[in-house]
Amino acid sequence: QVQLVESGGGLVQPGGSLRLSCAASGRIFSINDMGWYCQAPGKQRELVAAISSGGMTNYADSVKGRFTISRDNAKNTVYLQMNSLKPEDTAVYYCHADKVGTDRTISRIWGQGTLVTVSS
Repeated sequence: QVQLVESGGGLVQPGGSLRLSCAASGRIFSINDMGWYCQAPGKQRELVAAISSGGMTNYADSVKGRFTISRDNAKNTVYLQMNSLKPEDTAVYYCHADKVGTDRTISRIWGQGTLVTVSS
């Protein structure tokens, strides 16, 4: 069983920064893409940023230039550095990992979510 444990959310003022972390643990064969989604109240979950095992990144237009995704493959951990935060960034942030099984099947697993609140 593979689990994702997130940390780093909280309350921050507009213009501030936060760093989210998400670590995978358990029986891991390998992990392809990892990433972050967010879900604001009353809205659908949407992609924030993703990163491949080789380091290729993809960002939502709304966070380009403000957020940076990175990963440490040795630690099976993905990070999201969030700078210049805006009130509209307020949401629950979920990390995901695309786990590769020993039979080469791929399944997406999710973290429990961490709340980010941007408010003065």
